[in-house]
Amino acid sequence: MTKQNQNSTALLRYCVGIDVSKDTLQVCVSVIDINGKITIKASGKVINKTTAFDSFLTWTAKHCKDKSVPVRFVMESTGVYHEQLAWFLFQNDLAVSVVLPNKAKYYLKSIGNKSKNDTIDARGLAQMGLEQNLKLWEPVSKSIYQLRMLTRHYQTLQELNNQSQNQRHAVLHSRTIDKFTLKHLEKLIKVYDKQLDETKKEIAKLIEKDANLKVKIAQLCQIKGLALLSVATIVAETNGFAGFENIRQLVSFAGYDVVENQSGQRAGKTRISKKGNSRIRRILHLLAFNAVRLGDPACKALFERVFERTKIKMKAYVAVQKKLLTLCYAIWKNDTQYDPNYTSNNVKEQKNINKKIVPTSGTTQDIAA
Repeated sequence: MTKQNQNSTALLRYCVGIDVSKDTLQVCVSVIDINGKITIKASGKVINKTTAFDSFLTWTAKHCKDKSVPVRFVMESTGVYHEQLAWFLFQNDLAVSVVLPNKAKYYLKSIGNKSKNDTIDARGLAQMGLEQNLKLWEPVSKSIYQLRMLTRHYQTLQELNNQSQNQRHAVLHSRTIDKFTLKHLEKLIKVYDKQLDETKKEIAKLIEKDANLKVKIAQLCQIKGLALLSVATIVAETNGFAGFENIRQLVSFAGYDVVENQSGQRAGKTRISKKGNSRIRRILHLLAFNAVRLGDPACKALFERVFERTKIKMKAYVAVQKKLLTLCYAIWKNDTQYDPNYTSNNVKEQKNINKKIVPTSGTTQDIAA
């Protein structure tokens, strides 16, 4: 066997790390051998346009010379800029992994990367794909992508409408009322109200067309305080909860992960990171008030328990926000109906299980045993 053949059989996997931005893709091809040694084969930059993707694959194939060795493409979930490339690679039957930004960030820190630029990030993503068994990316339904566009459009219209109403309020309560400005603002408010109503109807129409989406969203709407529009926003912003292997990842993605500030005897404030999807937190902020006000058993009990301990209402409401998000995740993933008394029922059952009996042998055992 020649030296060249020995080297080719020693390779385990190629990985193409891709740092995505709006206009360009910084790429790095690396390979790992059976001894765990990682070698960088090539680095480069590609235009982030569909017309350049074919040449990108040609460039990748040129540097992944051993065709018997599998190739994995790894990129971060960066807004919408990664989606076209991910879809292109998926449609070409290539292995693609899309990792959450926080996961990539902490991995790069763990391997000792102190600096940050596109080249370093691409190399780090390539190394991450070689060292870890990342989950393969699968696109969600077209309906969810359309739903995200509509819900974001609705939010933008809401913000513009609120801004115009605040300006109108200021004009009406100023010392001198300018009729021209007031007239324009009132026209804008009418336009925004009409567009909000049209967008809301379009969202309902889209959900009605997709049978699977309709059933799952109806299950989430059973939670007190959650309505069609708010649930649609949560589903759209999480891509139908795709890409989340557990609740912890989802909580981090939404920015509800807890950040502690403690060292020795000093104990600083504990807060949520807020380093995540602000659109999810924005919608859950209002839903938490509704869930507590309408008396959802799980949410109300959590609110009262946290408020009793901290005496801070907003901290209790934040706990309810996180609770609602995890409830939505569990119901969506398990494809089940919402049972508001699920927690209390489980506690009662657990108490019964933990009861002890003394059998004839004289030893103490659990009933469950």
